[in-house]
Amino acid sequence: MEPLRKGALVARLAAGRADMGRVMALRAACFPRASGVEADAQDDLSAHVMVEGEGRLLGYFRVMLFGWGAGLTQGYAARFYDVGPLSGYARPIAEMGRFCLAPGGVHPDVLRLAWGAMTRLVDEGQAGLLVGCTSFRGAGWEAHRAGLALLAEGHLGPPAHRPGRKAAEVVDFPRLAGPVTDRRAALAALPPLLRTYLGMGGWVSDHAVVDRELDTLHVFTCVEVDRVPAARTASLRAVAGDVSTVDRSG
Repeated sequence: MEPLRKGALVARLAAGRADMGRVMALRAACFPRASGVEADAQDDLSAHVMVEGEGRLLGYFRVMLFGWGAGLTQGYAARFYDVGPLSGYARPIAEMGRFCLAPGGVHPDVLRLAWGAMTRLVDEGQAGLLVGCTSFRGAGWEAHRAGLALLAEGHLGPPAHRPGRKAAEVVDFPRLAGPVTDRRAALAALPPLLRTYLGMGGWVSDHAVVDRELDTLHVFTCVEVDRVPAARTASLRAVAGDVSTVDRSG
């Protein structure tokens, strides 16, 4: 991906140890672990996208691109989910992870630029699926009952494609969460990233995974690129098209 710019903001791929040191510092702040070790085996397989402004790292995500479904076994989600049901998928798959923003809040254009960069990466890689693990803060599922009920009611993936159970501790939220009693409150209870995926027509696994080390509860999330609503596709591509390639001559 070529570096992209929107106003004073730049999105580019991390290059070298200095960039990765800044990336890891942001990740450690956003994903605190008891072990204190944030790096993992997937980092060497990933493209690392940094969104910067005025000398600060404001946003970040990483992307792994697999040539077809069988490659998903190398990804992060495969640690927690049996991704075998997607192994026969014949197009490239992009796995997005560690999406995070600088603590204290950032300008909305940081998110716009991040999604513009993500859209370009998906298009350049000709990916048919965008997958990942989307986390609720706090490992106790009861605190997320409203959001989980909404997922169970209308956002479970096709049975033939849902990943199977693999993690040691899972939550059968379709059975436990109960009915949706307040749709607006349930939508507000979802993590912002998950709301974005659902707005693109995304679906989730039929169980959640408890991650005690990160104190999170996460669901496998999948967006089928060809099924993103036309209006949302146009909006995403407009964002990707609004950003300008950085002039490297100077």
